[in-house]
Amino acid sequence: MTKEELFKMMNENPVMHLATVDENGFPRVRGILMFKACEDGIVFHTGTFKDLYKQLVSNPNAEICFQCKGTQVRVSGKFELDQSDELFEEIYNHPSRAFIKNWGKSKEEVKGFLKIFKMKNGKACTWSMADNFKPKEYIDL
Repeated sequence: MTKEELFKMMNENPVMHLATVDENGFPRVRGILMFKACEDGIVFHTGTFKDLYKQLVSNPNAEICFQCKGTQVRVSGKFELDQSDELFEEIYNHPSRAFIKNWGKSKEEVKGFLKIFKMKNGKACTWSMADNFKPKEYIDL
């Protein structure tokens, strides 16, 4: 698959499983909704009150996994906080994120605890039963 095909697949199947490590060194995996995947990175958001936020701030190394019709896309890399006003506004005003407006009394209150993470330069590989025994091929994103 090409990088563009991977981004398309991720955007069409935005539920991803994200693996982090907790403060005791134990792996933690959860399903979350990605915001977007593009040349600029893989973007999602969470709240400062979540364990996920604390884990990524402490150790930004993570792996995410997407599933689409028998094919997995796994991406390893580092998540960075993106505190740009432009990306916050894009997410806050996006129709798929209308639920965020209920998280606070004002946009500024939501902005105080809604944190946006972006994985740039991840390494992706795909897996399916058809290529189960083939060596992994990595694609730079």
